[in-house]
Amino acid sequence: MKVQKRKGKRKKVGLSPGSVVFTGNQKVEKVITHYFKYNRELLEEKKFHSHENIIFPRSNEDHVDWYDIRGLHDTSLIEMIGKTFEIHTLVLEDVVDTYERPKYDEYVNGNFIMLKALAFKFDSLEIKTEQVALFYRNGLLISFQETESDIFEAVRQRISSGRGRIRERGADYLCYSLIDVVVDNYFIVLDGIEETIENLESKLLDNPDKSIKGAIHHLKKELLVVRKSISPLREAIGRFSKSDSPFIDERTPAFIRDLYDHTIQIMDMVDTYRDMLNGLQDLYISEISLRMNQVMQILTIVTAVFVPLSFLAGLYGMNFDHMPELQYRYGYFVLLGTMAVILIGSLLFFKKKKWF
Repeated sequence: MKVQKRKGKRKKVGLSPGSVVFTGNQKVEKVITHYFKYNRELLEEKKFHSHENIIFPRSNEDHVDWYDIRGLHDTSLIEMIGKTFEIHTLVLEDVVDTYERPKYDEYVNGNFIMLKALAFKFDSLEIKTEQVALFYRNGLLISFQETESDIFEAVRQRISSGRGRIRERGADYLCYSLIDVVVDNYFIVLDGIEETIENLESKLLDNPDKSIKGAIHHLKKELLVVRKSISPLREAIGRFSKSDSPFIDERTPAFIRDLYDHTIQIMDMVDTYRDMLNGLQDLYISEISLRMNQVMQILTIVTAVFVPLSFLAGLYGMNFDHMPELQYRYGYFVLLGTMAVILIGSLLFFKKKKWF
């Protein structure tokens, strides 16, 4: 069933800080909760489609409880989770505010990071954004997503199969792994943008029509969306990597610093593609100008050829009685021959000068 979307509006004006008010567009019909409980020996997985059937146990540090909530419109569920796990109300407020920029905050009973997941649509050349919020402390991680699409499927498979070090680490490493999946997906988005830019360049050189101009302008606007999503995230991950929070294991910051390097690389790619689009825009203007010049050149040559012919035709078209050439028996053929010589001579001259 397709969910009816409503226009997202900022409804928090005048409300007290910590008010849990959903400000986005409802993107799922029902909230889906995916639960993982694991450590090196233990693995338990459950999936719920109604929060009325969920029992949220108090977490402890001998294993990791991961609750993945997909759908942010159910504020009663968000508030219930906040009360159960003693999450600060400012965190809950940010979770349901889809206009919030990426950030990293630390609280007494847990750390919170917010970021944007991106997807590139080739058919419409649009960047789709999805808010992702992560709250974690020792033994517990709660992730919040806007849509029902499972962007963390790769992490679930690693946990289920026991591959890698994720089953041996705590919630801080799980948080890093989830952020890493989102950041890796940025590269896929940028690869799609790069491919689109290359296609536009090829089309531009073949036939610079107005649709290409519109596509270039649209892509420049979409790159701004990418930049607005990644630039604050770089700052947030920088704070995350330098944190001395008790909820971060001493082995984890090395991985987070690598993640920070990836965000810098992504920002460089965004700047590069923006410059490429600016270059395409200049190329479009140059191609249009070149084609206009070619048309003007042809028209100029045609004009230059026919001006002397028009002069001769006009001269002998005057109605004077005493024009000796008009009485000449072969005057008409002489005039045509002269015109032919002028025409051929002009074309040879233009050809020699490489004007066409």
